[in-house]
Parts: sequence; structure tokens; C-alpha cells
Amino acid sequence: MSKNHTLLTSTTLACAVALSPAAFAQEAEWESFNVYNFDSGEPIEETIAPTEGASEKWSLCAVVPHMKDGYWISVDYGLVAEAKRLGVELTILQAGGYDQLSRQVSQFDDCVASGADAVLIAPISEAGLADKIAATAETDVVQIGFVNPIQSAPVDSKIFVDYATKGLQTGKFLVEHLGEEGGGAVALPGPQGSGWAESYMSGFEEGVADSSVEILERKFGPAGVAESLGLVEDALQTHPDLKAIWGGAPAAEAAVGAVEEAGYDDVTIVASYENQTMVDSLKNGSVSAFATEFPVMQGRIAVSLAVAVLQGEEVPQHLGVIPQMVTTDNVNDIDITTVLAPVGFRPEFSVD
Repeated sequence: MSKNHTLLTSTTLACAVALSPAAFAQEAEWESFNVYNFDSGEPIEETIAPTEGASEKWSLCAVVPHMKDGYWISVDYGLVAEAKRLGVELTILQAGGYDQLSRQVSQFDDCVASGADAVLIAPISEAGLADKIAATAETDVVQIGFVNPIQSAPVDSKIFVDYATKGLQTGKFLVEHLGEEGGGAVALPGPQGSGWAESYMSGFEEGVADSSVEILERKFGPAGVAESLGLVEDALQTHPDLKAIWGGAPAAEAAVGAVEEAGYDDVTIVASYENQTMVDSLKNGSVSAFATEFPVMQGRIAVSLAVAVLQGEEVPQHLGVIPQMVTTDNVNDIDITTVLAPVGFRPEFSVD
């Protein structure tokens, strides 16, 4: 079942890569995007359109876990591009990593204390911010959850992907890719306690269940390339006969170099999410597939939702990204401007 829903128009970002870094997010626009609407309790596919304009210069403040990799830089690009398109103020605060919950809590307080009209929340941990979100819900401050799950805390609207579904997709791909022979796989889902890493892991386990793929080890760890490298190297030493490495984009990125350095030529690498290196690695054959959750669009839609709520517009309470597998067969068909920031874009932390 599908329907149309307007959040509140119209070229794509196709020309953005030709702009200077300072102008990357200046004039970019979007027309529509397909999502799931979960307000009925069931996922209903619908098309949403951007908020047409801001009635005043609203002040927005966003908190995100970090800006260490291309994924979160792409989210940043989406936030900044949409704020510039709508002509609203935006401050982006990054905590520095998934081990920096206390810092993110303080940054949330800073957003509220600054007088922001809306706070956009990509939580390190929903539980860690739940009390703050609940208290702020009693005020006039609009709260939008995005990217990382907020399941029960009272926000005005939210958009994120179902990570278990992406884990399932990538698991099924790996089973099909390895065929009847199968083999052992090491899983590196991300930071334990984040919620999303555990969801990825449970989905992956379901995807390879009752197949010829055996999960040799589950190695949770920080979401960074340097931090993941040691885990990958340890996996290669502990399981010299492994046939696959599955995990987040930083882990997969680390695996590309580690596998080559160790002299393996038959290890399949599959990523549960994306960054620019995953796209490049897919095109050169060092990665077999990744699942995308369109981080640029999540940033854009979060800003659009915030402005719509501030202007009294009716918006869905829970939107879900429709994830998509990206392989060598379709990588050139994906509108990459909905996935990644333009090459050369550097993180921006404020829009005036």
C-alpha cells in the first residue's frame, strides 16, 4: 500500500560536485523521497516532499555521535544543505564518539539552553538521553529523532532505518554470494550498547540462519576505521580459513587493507552501511556489497520535519528509511547524491 504525503522543490543535487566546498550546500534542493510511514503500526510506503519554506528564521540545534567518517559527514551535508535551502539557523554538535554519552548529554543541554526552537537528536544511546528528551517534551521546544533509533522517548517526529532489516538483507546476500560451499564469517557490527549494532547483528544472524554460512565470531567495537583495524587483524589471525568479513562501513574499510596486507584473495567483504570508501571499493571489486540507508536524505528530512512542526504543519510521527542493497550490478544506478556528501565536502557545524 502506498500514498503521497507532503511534509509541508526542484532539482536534485546532481550539480553539487562541481561547486566549491564553501558552496556545496548552498542551493541544493530535493523533490521527493520514498519512505515507510509507521504511524498506523504497519509500514506503509509513501512519498514525502520537502517543506516549501520557512515562515521565519527558526533556530535549530543538532546533536550527533561523531564526525569521524564519511557516513556522518554525509548526514552533516544533508543537515546543512536543508538548513541553507530553508534559510534557517543550525548548530551541529558532535560528541566525538560512541563512548562519549556524557558529552552528548551536555551538548543536548547546551542546545536547549541556547534557546533553540528545535533540537535534532541522533542519540548515542536512547536510554542515556531519555530523561532529557522527556523533560524537554514538556516545553515548546520541538524534538526530532534521526538516524539512530529513538523507539519510545517522546519526540515530535523521527526518521531512521530498521537496522535488523539491513542486517537481514546483507546476511541473505552473503549466503547467496558464497553459494552452497559457504564458509565461516566474522561479524563486526559496531559499538556494543549503541542499540543499532545489536539490531544489525540480530538481523545478520537471521539472514544466515540455516545456511552454509557460519558465524565464527561476533566482535563488537568502536565505529572507526583505526579502531576496527585491530579487530579485523585479530579475526584474520584467529580464523585463518574465514571466507567473509561482515560489519559496518569502518570495519569493512579496515578489512579491505588488512585482507590485502595478509595476502588473502578469497575473502568476501560486505558492509551493513555505507561511506565513500564503500562505493569506491565496490566499484574496484574489493567489497562485494553494502546496504544503504540514505544518510544525506535523513539529514535533510530531519531539518524539513523540524521546520514543518514549528510551523504547525501535520507530519508523520514515525518515518522509516527504505533500505536498499547496493552491489556491482546496480551501483551505477543509485542516485548517490541521496547517499553521500559530494567529494571534497568538509563538515560544517553552523548555518547562520
